[in-house]
Amino acid sequence: MSDTTHDGGVALGTPPSADEGLDAAQLAAKYGLTVSGARPGLFAYMRQLWGRRHFILAFSRAKLTAQYSQAKLGQLWQVVTPLLNACVYYLIFGLILGTREGIPHDVFVPFLVTGVFVFTFTQSSVMAGVRSISGNLGLVRALHFPRASLPISFSLQQLQQLLFSMIVMVAVTVIFGSYPSLSWLLVIPALLLQFVFNTGLALVMARLGSKTPDLAQLMPFVMRTWMYASGVMFSIPVMLKDKPAWIADVLQYNPAAIYMDLVRFAMIDGYGSENLPDHVWAAGLGWAVLLGVVGFVYFWKAEERYGRG
Repeated sequence: MSDTTHDGGVALGTPPSADEGLDAAQLAAKYGLTVSGARPGLFAYMRQLWGRRHFILAFSRAKLTAQYSQAKLGQLWQVVTPLLNACVYYLIFGLILGTREGIPHDVFVPFLVTGVFVFTFTQSSVMAGVRSISGNLGLVRALHFPRASLPISFSLQQLQQLLFSMIVMVAVTVIFGSYPSLSWLLVIPALLLQFVFNTGLALVMARLGSKTPDLAQLMPFVMRTWMYASGVMFSIPVMLKDKPAWIADVLQYNPAAIYMDLVRFAMIDGYGSENLPDHVWAAGLGWAVLLGVVGFVYFWKAEERYGRG
């Protein structure tokens, strides 16, 4: 094609392109282009996470080390903090308010310490999950990796912290007359189920917190309410014996109470099966599977939106 210019010259026009008339989607399909950071399929995403397993483990260890790097006692605070909380709860609830009703003294102290440590595992996982994306935007925007690596690594960090705390839990339990036995092996599946539950919940909170950072300010109040409703400092059946039975059932079957009871039953000789709700292991497994699957899928669905906007 050619056009005549004002001085009589001939200018050659641009030949029509083979891409003329194609929209963006058609052009991308023609040249094999994909959206940067597009969400992969669910199973491909799981394979990517497995490929980053060394990063997840190393990141959780680094965060755990850095958490108390500025404190003189260092990582000793991982044990001291929940132990101090247990002492305060024993003073206020055990001695002043008398919430140890129905529980012998040699059972109540390990009962309380175990409850505080195990609930702190869930509480810390949730709080870390809320900030896992919004608090690491630099990393999210700079590198391409499955974003679920962050809340999973934070949950793993809290599991490692709990394992440090187990030293104190074991010491307190032994001091008050409960010695290691085969039943203590039940702690392993109980904590694994709780870890899966915590990770699923952390994934849910990570997605919510990525768009609403103020959620981190609200969650301490939510977690405190959950703690008081989960029987950390008292026996739910004993304290609610004069209330309608369904209230005690609801509180006993909430996941925080389930996992605390499983660990207490495993470690404390005087805490027998009569203190547990029916089908407690099935309930623990159900909560872990439900939150693990739902939390993972819920987080994955927003994968391409993290760090944008």
